[in-house]
Amino acid sequence: MKTGVPALVIALIAAQTLCAAIFLADVLADVAEATAMDWHLVPEGLASIALLAGIGFEVAYLLRLLQRKASLERSVGMASSELQTVIEAHFDDWKLTASERDVAALMVKGLSISEIAGVRGSAEGTVKAHLNAIYRKSNARNRAEVLSHIMDALIDKPLLPPVT
Repeated sequence: MKTGVPALVIALIAAQTLCAAIFLADVLADVAEATAMDWHLVPEGLASIALLAGIGFEVAYLLRLLQRKASLERSVGMASSELQTVIEAHFDDWKLTASERDVAALMVKGLSISEIAGVRGSAEGTVKAHLNAIYRKSNARNRAEVLSHIMDALIDKPLLPPVT
């Protein structure tokens, strides 16, 4: 949900609440003025009650959505942290240098050789040399195998702790 969406929904709920208040005030004023049973007040009263029930439902649903969003954001944060831990553990096991770690991290993010060189401000040949060292140290023949080693560790280890 974008930041502006909850604000828009809240504004719509506020507008509906104002309309419901006006409708209820009108029905109550009509009831006070009625000398006999005026049947047109029944559907107006029911419509007002239905509008209020709808507002209550919208508020409860919005709150549930916001709670779910917060829960998902926490889960993504935990998964991201765990993913970083797994990647760093591999880099440690492979005994990568600081430059190789930097290149490997950018490679894991999916950057091409030229993009990595641009980000690091180095020559493509330097990046290729670091990649070759990463492949050698990780016993991989290419980028896909390096990523496969990392993914294997993720598949064997759950990203999130079990819910109790």
